[in-house]
Amino acid sequence: MSIRRAAFGTAAALAAAAVLLSACSSRPSDGAAPSSGEPVTGGRLTYALTTDPLSFNPSGNNAGNDSWTVTRQLFDSLLYLDPNSKQLEPWLAKSWSSNADATEFTFELRDDATFSDGSKVTADDVKATFDDLVANKAKSPGTASFFTGYASTEAVDADTAVVHFSTPNAAFPVNTAGVMLGIVSRSTTTIPYDERATGKGVVGSGPFVLQQYTKDVSTTLVRRPEYAWAPAGFATTGAAHLDAIDFTVVPESTVRSGSLASGSVDVINGVDPTAVGELEGSGEVVTRSTPGYVNGLYFNVSRPATSDLAVRRGIAHAVDATQIRDTAVTDKFTVGTSILSAATPGWADESSSFGFDAAAAGRDLDAAGWVAGPDGIRVKDGNRLSLKVIYMNTSGQTQSAVEVLQQQLRTAGVELTLSGGAAPDFLAKWQSGDFDAAWIAGGASDADILRTVYAKSGTNFYKVDDPQLDELLTRQLGTSDQAARFGLLADVQKRIAEQYYQVPVYENTGLVATTKGVHGVVFGADSRPDLLVGAWKDPA
Repeated sequence: MSIRRAAFGTAAALAAAAVLLSACSSRPSDGAAPSSGEPVTGGRLTYALTTDPLSFNPSGNNAGNDSWTVTRQLFDSLLYLDPNSKQLEPWLAKSWSSNADATEFTFELRDDATFSDGSKVTADDVKATFDDLVANKAKSPGTASFFTGYASTEAVDADTAVVHFSTPNAAFPVNTAGVMLGIVSRSTTTIPYDERATGKGVVGSGPFVLQQYTKDVSTTLVRRPEYAWAPAGFATTGAAHLDAIDFTVVPESTVRSGSLASGSVDVINGVDPTAVGELEGSGEVVTRSTPGYVNGLYFNVSRPATSDLAVRRGIAHAVDATQIRDTAVTDKFTVGTSILSAATPGWADESSSFGFDAAAAGRDLDAAGWVAGPDGIRVKDGNRLSLKVIYMNTSGQTQSAVEVLQQQLRTAGVELTLSGGAAPDFLAKWQSGDFDAAWIAGGASDADILRTVYAKSGTNFYKVDDPQLDELLTRQLGTSDQAARFGLLADVQKRIAEQYYQVPVYENTGLVATTKGVHGVVFGADSRPDLLVGAWKDPA
């Protein structure tokens, strides 16, 4: 067994599959708000979210960025992925190692970390957390693929946990840095999984603790004065500067922006890209290019129309991604060139498969047997080419994007029925399979996110049954050589593009806005709002 404290930085780059990861840093970067003066201890930060967090269980079904903004403050991870260096660093684990074939990982825990109930963080808690995640994988589809080949976790002693896999899982160390694999106390795992969503009895070791929650209204977290083990990359590794964080749910983008301008809130998620200039006039806008899979149309290939490659290809050629980008967001966002954003390690340029071409779209749809009906919508065997598209309408830009998409495809003879909803509604439809395509994007630190999206061992809500793709996704997971792994990931992206399982439109850019008196609000490696241990406010 070889210790890989520094070498695991290489392994992280090689394996780097930090799916839905929320890693953290307070050092200056393109993802940190400018800071001035000495940090001030005390005060409350008022933070406006776009939607209710839905779950305070770190691995539970939740509202995405808004949920992880909250749960990141409550739960620590074994390791930390620095967003600047892209290297793994210690957190709850002070060191870690792997065997040669990436089937056994040993984590040596620091001996001073405690949960908010005062109990010590031990290897038994690590074992309980991981065993519980595997036992409840059907209720936590986003984490299931992290544990592909999981055999067991062994608590060798109080400070040593060894995680065993039956097949190589080179991505596992990086995945442990995500909030979804945040360590919970053993007592938490005795609570029925679904009941943990309210946060009652759920115990973490983070710098804040849940004090109050009113569904769809507000959440209050208070500072843990004894906290002293934030990752070394933070300007503050001890207790948080803030006394408390008050999260409030403000669904309307214009209301969030107005609240920030008036000073009634200090920070907002869900920044409207078209309002960036205005917000910069009254405060700071923290930005970071987002790794992961891009905004676009993701086909459910089990449905009659979208099971046909020619139909999917025709729809892809009918999409003018630049027009959608320019209408929904701004040219600060990059038009997608692959299912992955260019900020993702392992990205490959597949732009030659895409691009607006009305004539090609018509030829493909004609070849598939869909001909224009009296109202212009194509028909085949008496059925209209009408597709149900689901999306989460928690932002104005998403609504604009799908409406422009609807108009573009209408011109090509494809009817879209738009089915937007809040996070719970979208998640229910997404998991049920009751849709022809989904408009969605997902943050991740590396291309292994595609295994979660499309592999049989992942969520695969799009019902893709492609042995060639599945083999490539499995092989990249077990490959420790960076060049070889990136070659396999390029093949993965080529296969997805050739089969038109999705249509890339534009890449995400993380946006959070603050008032001028707020400092230390940062993004993690996945471009999500991060640990707020170093955040502080100017004196009133």
